[in-house]
Amino acid sequence: MRDLDPRLRVLADPTRSRILAFLADPVASCCSRDDGVCACDVEAFLGVAQSTVSHHMRLLVDAGLVHAEKRGRWTYYRLEAGALRDLAEELTALADAAERLDPTDVQPRHLRPATS
Repeated sequence: MRDLDPRLRVLADPTRSRILAFLADPVASCCSRDDGVCACDVEAFLGVAQSTVSHHMRLLVDAGLVHAEKRGRWTYYRLEAGALRDLAEELTALADAAERLDPTDVQPRHLRPATS
């Protein structure tokens, strides 16, 4: 099995998890629109400086989980549904594999007798 998706490391941060939840269900404000959430609203939601928001958003954008679009002096963000679905499918496949394992079979595969 291949390594877990590196996007999980990005999602493991509590601030970035809060950002994704906010982007999924943003509080209406004067700046955000139906097609994106303004960076200023993310700042207000988190109560942190613009530089902190920029750092976290850059990581989310680089991971492909969020789309960023510059409009005038502000950047607007929206979730990348396809990337989130792909990640969910990978996690589902991992869970399916875990369900197929026999919990009573504790001998590692490389120590099992060869079968013909």
